[in-house]
This record gives sequence, C-alpha cells and structure tokens, in this order.
Amino acid sequence: MRSPPGWRNSLHRSKKNIAVANCHVFLDFDNTLTTSDVLDDIIKKFAINDHWKALEKAWVNETIGTKECLAGQLKGVRVTKKELDAYLAGVQLDSHCYKLFSLLNKEGIRPVILSDNFTPIIETILGHQGIKDVKVYANTLRFYKDRLIPSFPYDNPFCPSCAHCKKIHLTRDKMEDKLIVYVGDGRSDFCPASVSDIVFAKDSLLQHLKETGTPCLPYKNLGDVYQNFKEAVDREK
Repeated sequence: MRSPPGWRNSLHRSKKNIAVANCHVFLDFDNTLTTSDVLDDIIKKFAINDHWKALEKAWVNETIGTKECLAGQLKGVRVTKKELDAYLAGVQLDSHCYKLFSLLNKEGIRPVILSDNFTPIIETILGHQGIKDVKVYANTLRFYKDRLIPSFPYDNPFCPSCAHCKKIHLTRDKMEDKLIVYVGDGRSDFCPASVSDIVFAKDSLLQHLKETGTPCLPYKNLGDVYQNFKEAVDREK
C-alpha cells in the first residue's frame, strides 16, 4: 500500500504505507456539508431581538467563547420544534456530498460529522436529505414549548474558545495507525485541524492555516474533496 499520491506534502506527521482505506475522515457541518451556516441562519430568522448581534460581535473579537455566545443567542430564539423542522426541510446540502459519502463507504470509510451546531438540527437535515447512518458528534438541544435549551457535552475547560472541542474525537482512540483527514471552514475547525494529518480547508480555516504556515489542501466545495479521494483511489489500483 502507498500513501495517497499528492497528499504527502500535506501531512503534519510522517506516515508511511497508508492507503485511502486506512483513513479516518471527519467533516464539519455548517458551510461544509451545507451550503450556508445553518445555525447562524436559524438565530437570525427566529431571534426576538437584536441581542444576538452584540454576542456575535464579542465572539468575533474573541472576548467571549463559542459556548457563551451560543447559549446567549439561543435565549433570544423563539421557535417550536414543528416550526423548526419545517424550516430545516429547506436547508440545502453541498450537492457533492452524496458521491463523496458513497466513495468513502465503498472504501470502507465511515465519515464522521463534528459540529458546533446541535445534534437534533443536524440529524433532521440529514433525514430530510436522505442521508442515514452517519455518526454525528455535536452539541445537544432540547425543546421546551418555543424555547431551545442547549447543552454542551463536549465542552473542554482547557479549550475555552470552543463550545465543542472537536479534537477530542480525533485523539480519543489514539488512532496512530490511521491517517486523520479533516474537512472544515471556520474557527471551530482550528483545533481539530491542528491534530489532523490532512486538512481540506476553505474560508477562515484556510486563512488561519496559511497564516500559521500549516499545510492544507484548499477546496471550494465537496466536489474538490471527492476528486482528491477519487484520484487517490484510482492510483492505488
């Protein structure tokens, strides 16, 4: 077996004899699997006041972390579960995700979604789009009338900027015999990108990795990610 051609310069650690089938693949959700930032859109649409804007500004300026920002913003959201489900039916996924997931599954890879969004929201969207049996790690949410009550099971006190410290899922099993591939776009992806072997990056994640001199593969949509995997698979045959 050979390392996927074209990927070697993107490795953070030296690995040999790693084939595509020996990869663990993790993907962000908002603006990575979806065509927009779903959680931001929900807050903007269903907020009863503009307090969320002040929290967003504080988050952008890094004076508060993501957990504090999200918890504060959801306090101002009013939407029933039925109303939210109807709204989520209109959320669009990157059209290339279907062929990417099909290729990964064919190679024995079970992609994992890591998100700062909330599991019920993500699973509802995936259900509407006919995507099943994809593992999701995200924040959790319960409904009380028209209130959304968040909780953060993957909060890391040693990583105060994150509501969901995604890198714990990458390092939990010490996957030393696997190539860790991460696909993301934003600030919540900085941590997992730092412990991944190959990172597909766009938007603020791409900018961050360029500024820190961290190797990565730029992408515009999941079609680029699919093509890279497809070429690697074809060359291994």
